[in-house]
Amino acid sequence: MAGNSFGELFRISTFGESHGGAVGVVVDGCPPGLAISNSEIQAQLDRRKPGQSDITTPRKEEDAISILSGVFEGHTTGTPILMLAHNKDTRSEDYHHLRDVLRPSHADFTYEAKYGRRDWRGSGRASARETLARVAAGAIAQKYLQLQLGVRITSYVEQVGSIKTSIAPSAVTADAVDASLVRCPDPKVAAQMIELIRAVQADGDSIGGIIRCFITGVPQGLGEPVFDKLHADLGKAMLSINAVKGFDIGSGFDAAHLRGSQHNDPFEPSASGTIRTRTNNAGGVLGGISTGEPITFRVAFKPVATIAKEQDTVTKDGLPTKLSASGRHDPCVLPRAVPIVDAMAAVVLIDHFLRNKAQNL
Repeated sequence: MAGNSFGELFRISTFGESHGGAVGVVVDGCPPGLAISNSEIQAQLDRRKPGQSDITTPRKEEDAISILSGVFEGHTTGTPILMLAHNKDTRSEDYHHLRDVLRPSHADFTYEAKYGRRDWRGSGRASARETLARVAAGAIAQKYLQLQLGVRITSYVEQVGSIKTSIAPSAVTADAVDASLVRCPDPKVAAQMIELIRAVQADGDSIGGIIRCFITGVPQGLGEPVFDKLHADLGKAMLSINAVKGFDIGSGFDAAHLRGSQHNDPFEPSASGTIRTRTNNAGGVLGGISTGEPITFRVAFKPVATIAKEQDTVTKDGLPTKLSASGRHDPCVLPRAVPIVDAMAAVVLIDHFLRNKAQNL
């Protein structure tokens, strides 16, 4: 089965390539009656689009979204929603030198191995341009979650290279994130991150980092053990994003250094009469099911594989060669990846909410 769809009841199927005619998504299973507009979806796409600043790819795409079905008189109808954005600023000639060369740490090699061919123009389907479709679908999911449950999803750049902010996730606001060129809500640390990215860019190189996501308002009971645990689906969603190499939730890998007496989250009653936990090392999920505490996780991104520095590689026929890649690429994907993390988190949560609602009539 082709891996172009994600979700069970709220299901998204993306299509399109970096230098094809358009990139888009079909959203199936969105409940009817949700008020949604082009402008709301466009606002999220504008956070992801290229050419935002001098620390992102200079490719200029307006990413103007068109809703072609599933919305009537400003509300979802319950039928499949088709959305697409046409590619405008393609320069396929910039990639001619990559027709027969395999970029180190890139999907060039594996796409050739799997399909026997690849679209070398801007990486084709392997390009992060595909994530435009995810963000469009995620905008709908976020609107539904906010209206129905009061869910708030806030992702931000926590680390670039070795530069890291220690700001508390609960203190981060969406406005503070978007006020930053690098989408780090800590102005002093953000300035250091930007300086590092610019230095790496000037050197013809790239750099990775970490995005943290903090979600409030998630009700207790979401998740489908044993194979569709909530954190398992969040992990799959995040690891499906281009350049992601790691995911951890709550205390994550730090839990390996602790004892149970240190890591356990003590239960206690709250003023509202519900059971809460005093701490949240679990990151809002126990046994694969949401606890009602904030869900917090981290997503690690590798450096962009396509760089201007000369590298040793081979042709697709296995002949040794040198490569200094040209084309338009991000020196650091993190600033544009923040809305992608938001979107995929929303898609997972709305799907699990609908599944839980169907089970518990």
